[in-house]
Amino acid sequence: MKKMKYSTLSFWVFALFITPLFSQQVLLKSEAIAIALENNYGVKISNNNIKIAENNTNILNSGYLPSLSANAGATYNRDNTEAEFANGDVTTLNGAESSRYNAGLNLNYTLFDGLGRRYNYKILKEQYQLSELQARETIENTIAQLLTVYYTVAQQSENERALAETLRISKNRLTRAEYQFEYGQSSKLAVLNAQVDINNDSINVMNASQQLNNSKRDLGVVLGSPPVNNFEVDTLVTFLMQLNRNELLQKAKTNNVALSQIDRSISLSEYNVKLNASSYLPTIGLTGTYGWNKNNNNAASFVAGSTNTGLSAGVNLSWNLFDGGGTITRVKNANIELENQMLQKDELLLTIETEFNKAWDDYQNKLSIYNVQESNIITSKNNFERTEEQFKIGQVTSIEFRQAQLNLLNSEINRNRAKYDAKIAELLVLQLSGELLNIEF
Repeated sequence: MKKMKYSTLSFWVFALFITPLFSQQVLLKSEAIAIALENNYGVKISNNNIKIAENNTNILNSGYLPSLSANAGATYNRDNTEAEFANGDVTTLNGAESSRYNAGLNLNYTLFDGLGRRYNYKILKEQYQLSELQARETIENTIAQLLTVYYTVAQQSENERALAETLRISKNRLTRAEYQFEYGQSSKLAVLNAQVDINNDSINVMNASQQLNNSKRDLGVVLGSPPVNNFEVDTLVTFLMQLNRNELLQKAKTNNVALSQIDRSISLSEYNVKLNASSYLPTIGLTGTYGWNKNNNNAASFVAGSTNTGLSAGVNLSWNLFDGGGTITRVKNANIELENQMLQKDELLLTIETEFNKAWDDYQNKLSIYNVQESNIITSKNNFERTEEQFKIGQVTSIEFRQAQLNLLNSEINRNRAKYDAKIAELLVLQLSGELLNIEF
């Protein structure tokens, strides 16, 4: 399955961003999400942060392993020595040479440190879980941003098509006006009015095309890909009508990523209290040393040279009975920090519930507006078709025809805005409830 996924991504990167296309490819939402999660810089950074946190939880960073060090040294001496012996003889040595060599291994291991090592390791594991939640938040924000830009491109694509259709109708009207003027059935004014309307419609199409191209470039940034415009998006929108307000609210109180992060932060604060309290207890450690020493003495010495090897081991205990009140202060501050985290959770719960209710009501309102706009489209189409028929037989003026044409265009643009506003509002509801990553797009 992973191989197929990468093949799909490679195809889209090649098709969308390298190969010149004779016909534009349609970039589906699911494909855009896959590309963004593969290429987006924020997601890449979050994944790297997870790797760092995972490395920190490794046994090599736990403090449970001993430390082993090696040392070695050499000393060389060249001295002028005058030695007087007990029998009164005196010996003078010039340039007397001597040397000393040593090497050793030192082993240290902490048997007990007041449980500080244990709580520090638990903190590292909590930080790893927190980094996963932070990565999830980045992914959720990336998907929400991606789909918002994606739907903006879809809305502007539909607007461009509606404006292009309006321009086509205006061109047909100009052709009709020119024939009528040529055969004396209308004045030159009708031709001029049609040309003015064509110019206005052409400008609208050009502006819409420019906005669409810019939005496609914005989408390319979120995808983490070069800015290109040779693709289309899927304009089919379906709403999740099975969503239940109460169920989603309960999920928001348990699955919301910000709430999950503060739960991890509370756990971190609890362990931090225990970590600071561990300073009240003693530390017990083991030490071990293996050494080698070699001495080469000068001629004035009674012993010409010596070599020593030895192994030593020991147990040490350290207990900071009073550190000037530093530990007491740190424990008090850690408990206050824990209390602050709990207060922040209560505040966040209230904020999430408020934001969810606002988002849900906004979603329902925009759905209702969309339904009204859909109904308005039907009315506008019927009005335009009847006006067009009467215009062809000369029963309505070009001004009345133009007004019906603009009414239809405005209805289509308003419908498009309402449709995508409602879908983006739905995304916010899903994100607040922690369900955004559980939905297939």
